[in-house]
Amino acid sequence: MTKQEAKVTFREFEPGDAGVFRRLNEEWIKSYFSQLEAKDEEAIADPERTVLKGGGRILFAIHEGQAVGCCALVALGPGEFEVAKMAVAESARGAGIGRQLLSRIIAEAAAMGAKRLYLETNHKLTPAIRLYESAGFRHLGPERIVPSRYARADVYMELWL
Repeated sequence: MTKQEAKVTFREFEPGDAGVFRRLNEEWIKSYFSQLEAKDEEAIADPERTVLKGGGRILFAIHEGQAVGCCALVALGPGEFEVAKMAVAESARGAGIGRQLLSRIIAEAAAMGAKRLYLETNHKLTPAIRLYESAGFRHLGPERIVPSRYARADVYMELWL
């Protein structure tokens, strides 16, 4: 894939997509952190149960017929969602797919009536943090941080819609 902005389409998670969701997320997690955490395993083993049945959504970015990115909205409570499991295939990075995917997931959350989006990440993921900041996410102060179930989480952000 060329590194100019890729033209992508988006689609919802469909039955049979769990393997693609797992592959995309395993790829980036293992490349940065060497192994999956128990919370990762839980989230990607059965996304229909962990994301969709709770009122969330999973979107895939499709380029040339292939899923090259994904992002989940996990329902936290009325009007609140966590932006989670956002991944772009290594071969597709640098082509603006993450930016397009994040923009689309924010628009979808707003259409669902979301008032607040929350996310957790790690300081090593500098390009992702810059992307979130450019989309309007702001860092939470230490007094507002609730301990994460992810050991690697050390950056907490939110976006008010």
